This record gives sequence, C-alpha cells and structure tokens, in this order.
Amino acid sequence: MIMRKSWMIIVSCVLATSLMTGSAFAASKNGNGAGKKEEAAGGKKVDITVEADAEASVTSATYGNHGHNGYKGLLNAIENVKDKPAGAVIADLLLTKYDTHLTAEMKAELEVIVEKDVALSAVADILVESGSVSDAVYVQQDAVRANVKNLDSYKKLGKLYEKIGKKGAKLYVNGEEPEFQIAPFFRDGTTLVPFRAIAEALKATVVWNKDEHSITVTRDGITVKLFIDSKTAYVNGEQVTLQVPATAVKGNTVIPVRFVSEALKATVKFEAETQSVVIYEE
Repeated sequence: MIMRKSWMIIVSCVLATSLMTGSAFAASKNGNGAGKKEEAAGGKKVDITVEADAEASVTSATYGNHGHNGYKGLLNAIENVKDKPAGAVIADLLLTKYDTHLTAEMKAELEVIVEKDVALSAVADILVESGSVSDAVYVQQDAVRANVKNLDSYKKLGKLYEKIGKKGAKLYVNGEEPEFQIAPFFRDGTTLVPFRAIAEALKATVVWNKDEHSITVTRDGITVKLFIDSKTAYVNGEQVTLQVPATAVKGNTVIPVRFVSEALKATVKFEAETQSVVIYEE
C-alpha cells in the first residue's frame, strides 16, 4: 500500500505540472491571467501540494474552485501530452470524473489512450523519469497482468529488471512469475524450463514414475507423458517425437516449454530482446 501511494504521489506531481502548463496555455489564449503565468514561466518558485489521492490533487491543486469547468483545462492539457506518459492518466481522469461533459467522439478517442495496460505502462515511464525505477517495476508488473498477451509490456518489464540488476531469462505464466530453482535456458533451438513451475502455474496434475523415469501431466482432460532423456513423448496416448528431450539439471526436471504448454492448450511466446518466455491461456 505504501509503495502504491508513493508512485501515485509522483504521478500526481507530474500531472499537476503538465496541467499547469495546459492551464497557462488556455489562459494566455483567452487573454486572462497572463501576468501571473508569465511570472511562473519566468522561473519563480511554484509550490504544488499533492495528497495521496491522485485524482483529487490534480483537479483541486490545479483548478482550485473552478469545479466542473476543470475538465476544460484537462482537455487543453491532454492535447499537449496525449502521446506522452501523462496522457493516459489524464485520459482516465477525464473518462471517470467528467464523462458527462464529453461527446461520444471524445470518449472514443480517450478510451484508446487509456487502455489499462497502456496507462499503467505510462505510469511506469513517469516513475522511471523521476528516478523511481523500483516503483516502476511494480507498476509494470501490473501492466503485464492487465493484458497477458501484450509482448511489449513484458519487454518493458524485462528492461526495467535489467536496470535494477536482474538479468537472464525470464518466465511468465498468465502474467505471473512462478518461482523456480533453475532459470529457463536454451538448447538446440528449444527453450527448456523448470517443469514444476510450469505445472503448478497451469494448475496441472503431475505424477512422477520413478521406475520408468517418466512424468505425466494432466489438465482439462489432456494427458502428456514425457521420459527423462528421451525424445519420445505421448499426448493422450499418441506418440510424438521431441526435438529436445526432458532432462534433469541439478536435481530439477526441465522440459521443452513450447511442446508441453501447447499440448495443454496454452499459448507460448518468446520476447527475444529480454529473453522472456511468455505462456498464457486464451
């Protein structure tokens, strides 16, 4: 909770500054308050008081007693930042707080900007710019969970991990990062991942046969059977040949991620730049 408030406060500060810029633009355009805005632009100190509630602080601190007319200033501001990180957050504020003042066309345009994962990624960008990389990681994790199919979100998260010193291959299942004792690795063009991490994340039933060194995975009526150090496997009793066999590494069983995941009707993607293995259910 403390962490979330922290990044909300930082975002509020950035938004308040952006909105003041938009408000100044609107004021000079209308010929009102020019002297006051020029004074601020001249480099004199501007105090911004920000509360933990991002929505309240942005509107009240920026527009004071303007009440419902505040949405006009927000519309001015978003024109200047719609393609920047603050744009997604302002769009969300307009849609949630001032929706009755917007035309259908305005709402449609704002909804494109405010897609949840995009908005969260935008907040992460703001945090990075403010120097709060660790907080940005938490927010980008939320962005990944908001849309588990968006490879760009995983890529951005991977790059944030690199900034805080977390390197190497990453594994995601339905947007979550399962715990594993051995990291995913690549062999002969195939990605091998820790078997238990995948099985538990996909809520599959697992049976280990010590005598024949086999692993049987069952999920939603589908049964997959693999043998350690063998390229022969079975899916619902039908024999298939693997490019790379399941094997044991430091006491952990690793399996070809694409074969097992797709056999269990899950989708597998790979984000090459950050070495991210992404598995999700449709």
